[in-house]
Amino acid sequence: MLAKHSMKDSRLSRWGILILVASIQAANYYFYDAISPLKRTLETEFGFTSSDFGLFVSFYSIPNTFLLMAVFGGIILDRLGIRRTGILFIGLMALGGFITAYGASTFYTSGGPFYEVMGSFWKRYSPELKMMLLGRFFFGLGAETSIVVISKIIVKWFIGKELAMALGTKIAIARLGSFAAFNFSPYLKETASHWTIAIWFAALLLGIAFLGFLFYSWFDLKIDRQLTDTATESKRSKFSFKDFKKLITTPSFIYITLLCVTFYSAVFPFQSFSADFFLNKFNLTQQQSGQIASYLSLGTLFFTPFFGFLVDRFGRSATLMIFGSLLLVLIHLTFAFTNINPVIPMIFLGIAFSLVPAAMWPSVAKIVSQERIGTAFGAMYSIQNLGLWAFPLLIGIVLDKTNPAITPEIIASGNYTYDYTWTLIMLAGLGILGLLFAILLKREDKQSGFGLELSAKKKF
Repeated sequence: MLAKHSMKDSRLSRWGILILVASIQAANYYFYDAISPLKRTLETEFGFTSSDFGLFVSFYSIPNTFLLMAVFGGIILDRLGIRRTGILFIGLMALGGFITAYGASTFYTSGGPFYEVMGSFWKRYSPELKMMLLGRFFFGLGAETSIVVISKIIVKWFIGKELAMALGTKIAIARLGSFAAFNFSPYLKETASHWTIAIWFAALLLGIAFLGFLFYSWFDLKIDRQLTDTATESKRSKFSFKDFKKLITTPSFIYITLLCVTFYSAVFPFQSFSADFFLNKFNLTQQQSGQIASYLSLGTLFFTPFFGFLVDRFGRSATLMIFGSLLLVLIHLTFAFTNINPVIPMIFLGIAFSLVPAAMWPSVAKIVSQERIGTAFGAMYSIQNLGLWAFPLLIGIVLDKTNPAITPEIIASGNYTYDYTWTLIMLAGLGILGLLFAILLKREDKQSGFGLELSAKKKF
């Protein structure tokens, strides 16, 4: 049982902790998206193609897809605890940010350390791209597990309370980082002494996030000393392959994981290319395109806590995931085949991107025991990263293949327009698959009785 007066029993304490750790994730999202509005700049400055940019975006997911670091990170989290795991992986995330910024810096491009080394192999790609890929790799290595850590922190402080609303609010605050990135990064590019300041600023935020987690660690130590009925930093349940096998063979967990990978693969890669899409289809400036791209995150900021509240109060998680997936399909088809003002579908995309996560992540806590929540989140993030690796690459390749007239010479001139139609059809197809998995999840829940359609009060 909990001690009579645990910090988590204080609404002020637990919501203060939520704001702190969600801000760390916001810094993560800021860095992830800060380079997206600069796609055209990277093309003209370093000769990047759309395939190069897609490779850069996808490199984030390589350690979590092929090295299964999100899975191992979840296992490490359940075994070593929040503090040690968080310090390790948030530190790696910050390191990756600074390596990426260094790869774009004038100090490096003018012949700084490792420039010649990077130029001596894999000559198809520039030394700038290769150093930035290295940074992206380390950033991804730490970032995904850091999200798992933060998700477990929220479960730790809010289990049995307003968990869905808390996770929804965490997502909303984190998405504020993306909103800021799409607006502030192109602004810095235009107003700072050099355009690379936009990337250095994003890296600096990761350094501050690392310091923020060190600050949180004191509170985590304090709450652990107040816990008497669960595993703490000194006493933890051992990892069991038998339990892991049981987890990944549970039909409800399979369906929610497949929904996760298809839904996020239809959103995140699009978001990375969205500013460039608006620039090309609607003939906007980088700043205007970044602003419209940010409306996705703005929508999640307002709607995710609201939908989280609805899930806590009324349940219907599986139903909300169905509606969100359907809305996603309609939005991508709207972008592909109409010239409607892009602000409108982006706001609705923000609603869809609020509906599904607000319902999905709290549902995991109903399907999986709290002792294995880190492993469960890690497995989901790892599989999710398979899509986040593959589809930015596919978008870049499809763009280059379906726009053969755009040659490196034309890119260098800065006078070209990409047609995104086929990429959007591909993403709509992912949305259809997500809709199918959401329907199967609802059907399975009726049989298994995890209570995804029930409110938090009825379940806990």
